[in-house]
Amino acid sequence: MVTATADAWRIAASVHDPEVPVLTIEDLGILRDVREDAGQVTVTVTPTYSGCPAMDTIRQDLELAFSAAGYDRIHVTTVLSPAWTTDWMTDQGKRKLEAYGIAPPTGTAAAATGPIRVALAVKCPQCGSLRTREVSRFGSTSCKALFECLACLEPFDHFKVH
Repeated sequence: MVTATADAWRIAASVHDPEVPVLTIEDLGILRDVREDAGQVTVTVTPTYSGCPAMDTIRQDLELAFSAAGYDRIHVTTVLSPAWTTDWMTDQGKRKLEAYGIAPPTGTAAAATGPIRVALAVKCPQCGSLRTREVSRFGSTSCKALFECLACLEPFDHFKVH
């Protein structure tokens, strides 16, 4: 059985997001904490938004990953505060999104406390053009918007800045 906290973090960090399977929950920034105490592992996660339907699957996947690694007692805690922000995504996660064909979030969500920001163009992950338009505020999941590239005419998801 693995006993080091670093190993427990590694196990939790290997779990993939079921809605964007190219990302781990660490890449996505929803893995907040992993603690071991007297043989129990407690994993803390923050959903991308409070109604995220993937959280049950993520909880089950965490339990399966730890069980496969020899852990008998795993507890997954969901925390909503502070609210998740795309600022928590790793740079590697953003690169994975783009390689997968999803435009990663740009800008900083934390800067949204002042004046309303003007939306800038979203770069097409297929051809790199900035000539794109939003087709629908909601894409394949609630955290993504559907865009169309006016240069290559390909549709693509854009991970919204939260």
